[in-house]
Amino acid sequence: MAGQGSGGNVIAALCSFFIPGLGQLLQGRLLKAALMFVAAGALWVIWLGWIIHLWSILDAAKFDPSKA
Repeated sequence: MAGQGSGGNVIAALCSFFIPGLGQLLQGRLLKAALMFVAAGALWVIWLGWIIHLWSILDAAKFDPSKA
């Protein structure tokens, strides 16, 4: 089973780079994907969306399905 640092996580992180939460959605984590997307959208209104955006990228890259 692919774990942290796998090719799937790299693709998920790249997807989250473009749209926060998209990487989590690809990994099957629907609730977390929705949270990232909504939080980033809300915080971009006050120019702090980059915080959630970076968190989304790192979270997708470090996801380990065996610990989920």
